[in-house]
Amino acid sequence: MKPGHSPSLLCLLCLALLVPCMVTARPARAQERASVSHFEGVAAPALKISPDLLPAPAANLRAEKQPAAEPVRAIIQAEGWLDAQFDGLIAARGGRVLHRFSNFRAAAVELPALALTALAELPEVRYISKDRPTHMLGHVSLTTGADAVRTQAASGGSYTLDGTGVGIAVIDSGVSHAHDSFDDQSGNTRVVADVDFTGSSASPGDPFGHGTHVAALAAGNGSVASGAYTGVAPNANVINLRVLGADGAGTTADLLDALEWVMDNRATYNVRVVNISLGAAAVDSYRNDPLCLAVRSLVDAGVVVVAAAGNEGKDADGQKVYGLIHSPGIEPSAITVGASNTFDTDSRSDDSVTTYSSRGPTRSYWTDSSGGVHHDNLVKPDLVAPGNKLVSAESAGNALVTAHPELEAYADGNADHAMMRLSGTSMATPLVSGAAALLLQANPSLTPNMVKMLLMYTAQPLAGYNMFEQGAGELNIEGAVRVAALTRTDCSGGLALGDPLLTGATPTHSTTIAGFQFPWAGGVVAGQTYASGTELITKYQKVYDRGALLGDGILASDGILASDATMYTDAILASDSILTSDGEPLGGGDFFLGTAILASDAILASDGMLGGDGILASDAILASDGTMTTDTLAGGD
Repeated sequence: MKPGHSPSLLCLLCLALLVPCMVTARPARAQERASVSHFEGVAAPALKISPDLLPAPAANLRAEKQPAAEPVRAIIQAEGWLDAQFDGLIAARGGRVLHRFSNFRAAAVELPALALTALAELPEVRYISKDRPTHMLGHVSLTTGADAVRTQAASGGSYTLDGTGVGIAVIDSGVSHAHDSFDDQSGNTRVVADVDFTGSSASPGDPFGHGTHVAALAAGNGSVASGAYTGVAPNANVINLRVLGADGAGTTADLLDALEWVMDNRATYNVRVVNISLGAAAVDSYRNDPLCLAVRSLVDAGVVVVAAAGNEGKDADGQKVYGLIHSPGIEPSAITVGASNTFDTDSRSDDSVTTYSSRGPTRSYWTDSSGGVHHDNLVKPDLVAPGNKLVSAESAGNALVTAHPELEAYADGNADHAMMRLSGTSMATPLVSGAAALLLQANPSLTPNMVKMLLMYTAQPLAGYNMFEQGAGELNIEGAVRVAALTRTDCSGGLALGDPLLTGATPTHSTTIAGFQFPWAGGVVAGQTYASGTELITKYQKVYDRGALLGDGILASDGILASDATMYTDAILASDSILTSDGEPLGGGDFFLGTAILASDAILASDGMLGGDGILASDAILASDGTMTTDTLAGGD
């Protein structure tokens, strides 16, 4: 069946070819004036308003014109004055404040569209975004390498690496407490907190069915079917933050509300990982997108945020498309996850990237005061994980199985044992969240950037797929845990550039799963390129600090990229090319695209049509002011 379109927060979910992928409308494109990076200061009011809030003729939006008197919902980012005066300004313009997000200096408001320009004229208003709809984005323990590291040596004995003590916040459609997958060894639930941000009057639980499935992939205990469906971190605590209603839809404001709750309560529940298997249209640059800014705040505070890439890797005709990563997966500090297909085998010799998994680069953008459009063009996803036809917990009577009973995968007469089968980057994402929990149990001092680095560095590059499809490669928990366990335990204490990281010998850069041995990537995706070198794991890099990005310190000059020796040690190499992997470590493979193309705002060949055979068309050249002369953005944006 051809992909369909849902009008609302994209639960990035594909139902195993049984129902259409639920995807958001593709980001509308403004030819010129759309948004402005906060690094560029304030220009015309329109530059501080998201393009999908501007009148259709001004922004060439492919949507109906919003009448000026009709109320719209928006997210306003302010410069620190969310007080009674702010409420008065909104009220004076016929609007109302719906919610404040004090940690992120933002507020959700409802007001007439006509008032937007007047608000944008105020110097205290930094940026105004649309409160966009959000939706769902869909043998795991063995094939990911989790089984290989369950038993860990420790002084005086050994322990089980299962996520014990680590809190994973699952922001989704809810988690069913009743399902036995979430019990601890004493029969008590490991769902330690429940907060509903949807305003629903329905009883707690998961009426839609997506969130329970996602949560059990990350932290299901394997009590059903003799452990056949064990999650990655089967004893981690689950924090249930419901932002999607019974129809699987929500809003940006609800997701922001959940992220704010995590910021306020992360210490109480030891929330070290946030799973976001959903997303919204990526219109604004990550510099302005309120979801991205909230994610950055959490990462800077020490929380790992894992986000689904999306399910828009192909069009209705089955052809590859590029540039459709969803928000907040466009945020550089997030771990953005695409979906791989294991073909139901434990060996990884036949694994591939699914056709539906969204491909990079990120195409969100900002507009400067002269009208020049600047696309972010980050290499995403960061890695891929199994996401096709995964079996996990089924909440009783959920809407998905009710509408499609063929999704049911296991039933023994007990509703609290039922399992269902779903596919999508939604399903791949919690496997990475569970992996992050294992790394943090093995070494609690790891910073979010170190967790991200370890997951990419040890990933398996899949032959025949470029970095816009798989990032560094496929999740390899065995390798990542092996390095984490060797890493010093004071990483969060402000180490200096070049300080030694490992407490033992450098590990062998390969892993064997189900009899198949594969090499590690040996590098990381970093901004618009990738960096490689053994010192990524043997010496501390300043990009691992909180408040830094893995892409910091990569310098571009005349199309040549290099590390600047203040964020990376001298032995770390930045590549000038985006490659199609040959299955060997990063650096092995065929040239796909020059990174100078991604870094440039003047002539962007990447704004041409990228055909299904991977050949980049050369007939789409950008004018020197950054505006396009053809309308064939990266295979459709």
